[in-house]
Amino acid sequence: MSPSKKRRKFSAGQAARRVAREIVGQPPPERVIPDKRRKPPKHKKSWTQELED
Repeated sequence: MSPSKKRRKFSAGQAARRVAREIVGQPPPERVIPDKRRKPPKHKKSWTQELED
């Protein structure tokens, strides 16, 4: 005989979100926002290349 499943505690927040999803619908998927602190290097010539030209 398998052990009986444990009942979950009632969560008011979960219940409210469940009702909101039924009324409004699913929220849009999460967007990935690129990190502005890590920009790719710009295409500038270095000063050593400028002297050679």
